[in-house]
Order: sequence, then structure tokens, then C-alpha cells
Amino acid sequence: MSTPFLTLGTRGSPLALKQAYETRARLAAAHGVAEEAIAVTPIRTTGDAIRDRALSEAGGKGLFTKELDAALLSGAIDIAVHSAKDVPTFLEPGVVIAGYLPRVDVRDGLIAAPGATLATLRPGARIGTASIRRQAQLKRFRSDFEIGLLRGNVDTRIRKVEEGEFDATLLAMAGLTRLGQVDRVAEILPLEGFLPAVGQGAIAIASRAQDARITALLAAIIDLDTGLALAAERAFLTRLDGSCRTPIGGLATIHNGIVTFRGEALLPDGSDGATVAIEGPVARAAELGDEAGKDLLARAPAGVVGR
Repeated sequence: MSTPFLTLGTRGSPLALKQAYETRARLAAAHGVAEEAIAVTPIRTTGDAIRDRALSEAGGKGLFTKELDAALLSGAIDIAVHSAKDVPTFLEPGVVIAGYLPRVDVRDGLIAAPGATLATLRPGARIGTASIRRQAQLKRFRSDFEIGLLRGNVDTRIRKVEEGEFDATLLAMAGLTRLGQVDRVAEILPLEGFLPAVGQGAIAIASRAQDARITALLAAIIDLDTGLALAAERAFLTRLDGSCRTPIGGLATIHNGIVTFRGEALLPDGSDGATVAIEGPVARAAELGDEAGKDLLARAPAGVVGR
């Protein structure tokens, strides 16, 4: 059996595999090799195994990446493909984010009965989510909502709503689009009230820090504007020491060499919080995100981001 052109690691969920195969297709096209020459290795992560509690209670976002990091560092895989919003603020030594594929829809979609909207859901509607950002934003929108824990892949979450266990759930439009399930969306939520998670809508590619061959191969497919936007967003998250325990939203956009960033941090019940907005040249993307984090920290009410 011939040696693979390279080996790509991924989680084994249907969405993770879709993202992996999209990455493989782009690499194959960029370098003139057959897609089959790029091996795809599914790796079960601790985060996939934990279904009975929120990630914030089990150790945070790194639960979805640490086994892939170990495979990278051991040489078992050459790159790891992640949903960018699942990549922790601080990476394992020796692992870097080499870049991102072009970002797609960053918004959240409401999964509920056809024709439903958040505003028209019944009083006390039970909404399932494992995201404390979504929980806080939902409670801010309507304090009567009852929030219940809902973990699992996209199909599992949709099924729980269809079976009546929950009245609704929120899912990322990017994932629904990649899985061909946009028709399940009852309402696309506006960014004005529902800022996404940092990195939402982007596919991140991690590699070994000193692997020049892999870095050069990846350069052909990474999207520079997405990288600049994520530099601002991740700097904001880093300054806030953001984790799965804090409801934080952030979004940077790039237009004509200017990065525009908006961020927020909320109390888990959505009753209070702080927002921030900043813009400047793309060359300062990471600095702007950091400055936004400092500004928000200075104004955040007690109980928000550790204050």
C-alpha cells in the first residue's frame, strides 16, 4: 500500500467528516493529487464520549481537540480539522492553527415546528442547548424560556425536537448548510441579538508548529481574510480568558482592509452583560481584538467574565 500524500485527522461525527472531506478535496485540487491519496483518520475525542453534562462541567472545549493534538504530536496524523469554535484559547505546545478555510454563514438557526419563531414559541417553551452563550442570549430575549441540556450531533438534536422532548434548539447555520439540512430551519436569528461563538462558521486546520512541508501544502488552501477575522476574535477571547464557562460572543468582519469587531459577555441568565465594538486596519487585527477585550473587562458588571 502506498504512503499517503498526507494524513488528516478529524472527529467522527457526520459534520466533522463533512469538514474533513471538504478540506481533503481542496488540498487534492490545489496539489493535483487524487483525493484518495489523502488519508482521513476519524479519532474519538473525550468530548464526543461525554453526553450527560455540559462541557463547562467536564473541562471545556479542549475535550474536542486533545486526542487530535496527541495524534499530531506523535506523527500519527499530519493535520487536524476542527470547527474553529471548538478550538481552545490556548493550544498544546507544538501545535498551531495553520489557517482556516473560507468562512461561511456565522448565524444560528432555530430548529422548531415549521413557521415558528423565537417570539411565537409557547410561554415557558423548553429549548435544548449545551451552549451557555446560546442559553444567555435566549434568556435575554425571553426570560420565560426553560433551558435544558441537549448534547449530541446535529441529527440527534433535531430528532429530540421532532420527538417533542424540546420545543426548539439552536444550531449553527454553517453546520446545517454543510449537512444539507437548511430546510429544517424555522428562523435564522439576527446577529444583532445573537452574536455567534468566536470562530463560528470557520473550519480550522491545526498542524505541528515546525512542520515546514505541511505548512507549505496548507498555504494553497487557507483563506487570509478568515484568518485575520479569527485573529481578532481569538485575541478577544484570550483577553477575557474565555471558556465554555462564560457566555461570550464575538464576530469580526473584513472589508476594504478594515476589520470591524463586535463582542459581548453575559451573565448565564442573560440578565446583564457588556458589549464592545471596535474597528481598524487589518494589520492590527489581533491588537484590536485584545483592546476590545480590555475595554469590555473594564466595563463588565459584577459576575461577568470573572469580575
